[in-house]
Amino acid sequence: MVKSPVYLDYHATTPVDTRVLEAMMPFFSEHFGNAASLQHRFGWIAKESVEIARKKIAEAINSAPGELIFTSGATESNNCAIKGAAEANRSKGNHIITTQIEHSCVLESCRRLERNGFSVTYLPVDKFGNVNVEELANAVTEKTILVSVMTANNEIGTIQPVSEIGKICADRGILFHTDATQAVGRLPIDVAAMNIHLLSFASHKMYGPKGVGALYIRSKNPRIAVEAQMDGAGHERGLRSGTLNVAGIAGFGKAVQIAMEEMDEENGRLLRLRNRLQEHLLKTGGVKVNGNITKRLPNNLNVTIHGVSADRLMTEMNEVAVSAGSACTSEETGDIQYSHVLHAIGLDGNAGKSTIRFGLGRFTTEEEIEYAAERVQAISAKLRVQTEVGIQ
Repeated sequence: MVKSPVYLDYHATTPVDTRVLEAMMPFFSEHFGNAASLQHRFGWIAKESVEIARKKIAEAINSAPGELIFTSGATESNNCAIKGAAEANRSKGNHIITTQIEHSCVLESCRRLERNGFSVTYLPVDKFGNVNVEELANAVTEKTILVSVMTANNEIGTIQPVSEIGKICADRGILFHTDATQAVGRLPIDVAAMNIHLLSFASHKMYGPKGVGALYIRSKNPRIAVEAQMDGAGHERGLRSGTLNVAGIAGFGKAVQIAMEEMDEENGRLLRLRNRLQEHLLKTGGVKVNGNITKRLPNNLNVTIHGVSADRLMTEMNEVAVSAGSACTSEETGDIQYSHVLHAIGLDGNAGKSTIRFGLGRFTTEEEIEYAAERVQAISAKLRVQTEVGIQ
């Protein structure tokens, strides 16, 4: 018997692993000190715990611990990386290159920089969501100072050729930032080998707590200059002021440690489950898989179910938590805003309205996959019949 509801939205967030929660608990009441209070034992314990976590997280991406600063999450890390690097290097140029399928916090950061006098090139992607490396290289000008391309897309799961992009940037003396929020803990990341200068990621995508993230900033070969985006007491190398979330950071460190130790086994299991779900859904008829078939996150499945409203499908199978990769509702206007990612890969409005994202995770079971597939198939058939007879 499958326990309802079934959670298949792991790209949005993940539950905190009980091992992570256990590592965090002492820092709420027993070891509650401020990591910046270095005059007494409470502060010393907090500081030591932060540095232990920093070391674990740095090992996961092959960086030095001192090259990581802690933030409130990937959105803050992306803002700090893009705006901070652009402002610090403005004397060298004012041109930035990114893609049309980046997370909104990257795109909005770039648009803010445009309002402040920077020039931004938004590269298109192909129908699979891949950036053309040759087009990226041709977009570079003598004023280009920064390239920002995500490692793996949060909607369609497509993995970008990060190493190739990094080499282009390294050869031309351009900074390379990647939003690796969906990738760290799921894919091998080596900032040195991949020529990455700035890298953003978050704890809650890998079974750690919400409200804590990290930004990697290379310290040598070359040393990267970043302008602080928050003023205060100069925490985190002066780049991110504010009292550190010690409990969250301790959990982040434990989450990364577990993810790295279990990555290969977990990826293999998730790939089998994802492929099983994909096989079931393709039998439904009128189903198309979006994204790159082979260069895709092992836990991602984004499908367009033609002739079926994703909104109605999700409403009728509310016992299965998935995401509409096609649209979200504006909190200000209530209007439907279709996914810029799906537009970029060539899906029209009708296809966009029929698109759903499944995100599998650590606690997904085979029984849940079978149940979800059965529900999608049954409800899709029902909705198609209703459409044919004119029932709205």
